[in-house]
Amino acid sequence: MDVEFNQAMRSIYDQARSEANYHATYFLSMLAEHGSLATARKLLHAPAVSDGFAALWERGRLDLTVEALVVQPRFVDLFTPAEIEVAQHRLGQFGYR
Repeated sequence: MDVEFNQAMRSIYDQARSEANYHATYFLSMLAEHGSLATARKLLHAPAVSDGFAALWERGRLDLTVEALVVQPRFVDLFTPAEIEVAQHRLGQFGYR
């Protein structure tokens, strides 16, 4: 499942670049330095949404956020209930689903 999550994290970066013209260079460096799970947890434990989340919201592409991945049924087992709740809350605050 970690391999699938790694692929999904890389995929949202690629899609944000190609479909939303958003180049998440800091996100990419976080992935390289910390790995996918640690990057996701770091973003979820931050007190506010990331600049990337805000940029994707402005582009109408919250589907390409880490939070949107975290709440997918195939990945929920990788995260704590509190982390999932943070992701759901942030997405809900910004009108996603």
